[in-house]
Amino acid sequence: MARATVHLLRHGLVHNPDGILYGRLPDFHLSEVGQKMAERMAEYTADFDIVHLRCSPLERARETMEPVSRNHEGVEVVIDDRVIEASNKLQGRVFSASASSFADPRVWWHLRNPLRPSWGEPYQEIVARMHEAILDAAAQAEGHEALIVSHQLPIWMARLAAEGRALVHDPRKRECSLASLTSFAVEDGRITQVSYADPCADLVPAKKGKKFVAGA
Repeated sequence: MARATVHLLRHGLVHNPDGILYGRLPDFHLSEVGQKMAERMAEYTADFDIVHLRCSPLERARETMEPVSRNHEGVEVVIDDRVIEASNKLQGRVFSASASSFADPRVWWHLRNPLRPSWGEPYQEIVARMHEAILDAAAQAEGHEALIVSHQLPIWMARLAAEGRALVHDPRKRECSLASLTSFAVEDGRITQVSYADPCADLVPAKKGKKFVAGA
């Protein structure tokens, strides 16, 4: 039986003082706290039996991967567009505690259908690309472990699908914190188990009263 474990690591905290929904926009980098998160995850995964590394092309994901990859010398990091952030028609707009684009009537049309969703990439398409990437990583790491750095929504979609749960959800209830690890056990090309770890929980800043939008 072909077995592997594929870990999906969400990137660390991004420097985003204006509360912009950055989506796939370039030039959004890890903050100082985000860099600490990346270093902690490098320590956390240092003894994992990782033989394959894969990463979203966005800067915040690459910066999270960098210290992790240092602890697995000789393992090349594969950049994979399939694990990129979901596309979003609202990217570039401000959503913060003090200024929100939700007050703009032009935004409302994009929110008309949460089942698809109407504001961005369909959930089923996210699931399909993430599922392919996970199985490819599992095949590369047969008998060992692989690690992929991705983003909150793609990781959460992959988990919901693997657990047979509905894809439509309340974003506030996602169990996929910054620099957290969602792990998939794969046997013969089939995901058999999902687990979750949150080693950086104490580093995640509180949202209340702050211009803070959690990176996706």
